[in-house]
Amino acid sequence: MAKLTLLDLTQRILNDMNGDEVNSIADTIESQQVAQVIRDVYDEIIASRTWPHLNSLISLSPQGSARPTHMDTADLWVYIDSIRYNVRDADATRDNYEPLDFMDKEVFMDHLNARNSSASNVDTITDPSGVKLFILNDARPLFWTSFDDEAIVFDAYDSGVDTNLQESKFQCMGNVEPAWTHSDTFVPDLPAKAFPYLLAEAKSVAFNALMQVGNQKAEQQSRRQRVRLSREKWRTQGGMSFPDYGRKSSK
Repeated sequence: MAKLTLLDLTQRILNDMNGDEVNSIADTIESQQVAQVIRDVYDEIIASRTWPHLNSLISLSPQGSARPTHMDTADLWVYIDSIRYNVRDADATRDNYEPLDFMDKEVFMDHLNARNSSASNVDTITDPSGVKLFILNDARPLFWTSFDDEAIVFDAYDSGVDTNLQESKFQCMGNVEPAWTHSDTFVPDLPAKAFPYLLAEAKSVAFNALMQVGNQKAEQQSRRQRVRLSREKWRTQGGMSFPDYGRKSSK
């Protein structure tokens, strides 16, 4: 199946529900409800696993000199796979990106609290939460964590080189959360092979939620597509896993 727009998906489901023909997802109350069902199912599918096609380079931007080791991300990320920092010496001409290690936030706090807060090479930084963090100001970063799954915090920076960690010196890779646009022409961000499952699952949920009846054929199609996708390992490691939305299997 080729990729479908939100309007295409809505029209196909309405057709099977014997609903009114529409030219836009906003035309009727029913079409708006179906479009919302599609979005809810899509969100569940996206959240059900880590999708390889959503792996991406992620940009990091500094919060400024007041928090020299705090970096914001332009993307909503699901997880960070790796972070590297350019530790090239000031007099060198060759870039040198070295990996930084993730630390659990509790271990990270212990790591910072072991430092002497009165030492000249330790800055006391106030996190937006109001918590004080002890950051080395004369060394490259070695470790990172995130306290809120949004901003990323590193353990050190070299004030002799930069006033804060620099966006241009990072290489960050991870899995990002796709954006949703609730419009007729929006195409859900899924591989083409996953669209039969999205359509079948949304159709099954729409029949149950909006018409208060089951659609055995749609549920069978949904299960069949879910099994097919879970067995395929194209561009994946270990196949896929999907929720069943709590419905009982038909006998």
